[in-house]
Amino acid sequence: MMGERSRWPAPAKINLFLHITGRRDDGYHELETLFQFIDLQDEIEIEITQDGKIDRPHGLAGVSAEEDLVVRAARALQQASATPCGASLWVHKRIPAGGGVGGGSSDAATTLVALNQLWGCGFSQQQLAEIGVQLGADVPIFIDGHASWAEGIGENLIHVTPPEHLYLLLAPGVHVSTAEIFQSKELTRNTPKAKIRGSLPDEGRNDCESVVSANYPEVAESLLWLSKYGDARMTGTGSCLFLALEDVEQAKQIKERIPEKWKSFVVQGLNQSPLIERLRKEYSGVV
Repeated sequence: MMGERSRWPAPAKINLFLHITGRRDDGYHELETLFQFIDLQDEIEIEITQDGKIDRPHGLAGVSAEEDLVVRAARALQQASATPCGASLWVHKRIPAGGGVGGGSSDAATTLVALNQLWGCGFSQQQLAEIGVQLGADVPIFIDGHASWAEGIGENLIHVTPPEHLYLLLAPGVHVSTAEIFQSKELTRNTPKAKIRGSLPDEGRNDCESVVSANYPEVAESLLWLSKYGDARMTGTGSCLFLALEDVEQAKQIKERIPEKWKSFVVQGLNQSPLIERLRKEYSGVV
C-alpha cells in the first residue's frame, strides 16, 4: 500500500564448485557450477510512491544511487511495465561486497520480485529473469530461487538438492574484480564437462581459486588458514571462502580463532531462497 514500508530478504549464495569448460567466440565463458543459497542476507526496504520517482535514501557506502543495482532494477521494471508508480528503496547491507556471494545481484533480484508484486505488474518469473539478466548474469538465479546446477554462461538452470550444510564463511575484506579474473591468461578454460549433471560438490573445485590467490595475497593467506580445518573453498570469483562443518559447536570453535582482520559468519545452506518462501506465503505462489 502507498506510504507503507515492506522489508524483503536478499540472500547470498555460494558456489559449491565452479568449472570453466570453455570460451565462446563472443568472449563469454562456458561454465558448470553448483550453487546454493545461505541465510546471510541483505534486506531491501520498500515504500511505494505515486510520483513515479525512484530514489534510494540508504545504501552501500561509496555506491551512488545511480550506480546501485536496486535503482537500475527498479527503473528497468518501471520502463518495462509502464507503471506510473515510483518507489523509495532502503538497502540494508550485511553481505560482503565483491566477495563472490552475489550481494548486488541478489539485491537487484529482490527489487524486481518485490516491485512486481507491489506495483501489480503481473510479470512472470521468466519475464523478470529477462529483465534481470541485463543487470547481471547472476540475477536470474536469485529470481528463480532454488539451488541449481548451472551450465552455459550460467543461464541454464537445473534444480538440485545438495545437503544443506552449516558453513563457516570467511571474508578477507578485499574486492575481487570478476572481469579481471575471467580475462586472466592464467585461468584454466578446459575443464572437462561433467558426465552426470548435479554431481556432488566434493567431486569438483573452483577453477578461479588459483588465479585469485595468485593476484590477491589476502585471499591466499585466508584460504591457507581456513584449509587447516578442512576442505575450504572459494566461492565464485572470490574473495569469500567457505568450509562445511558438522555442527554449531565446531563452527564456534573455529570462528573464535579467526584473526580479527577478517570477518566471518556462521551460515546455513538453503536450497530454497527465503525471498521465494516469503513470496509464496504472502502471494499464494504467484511470482
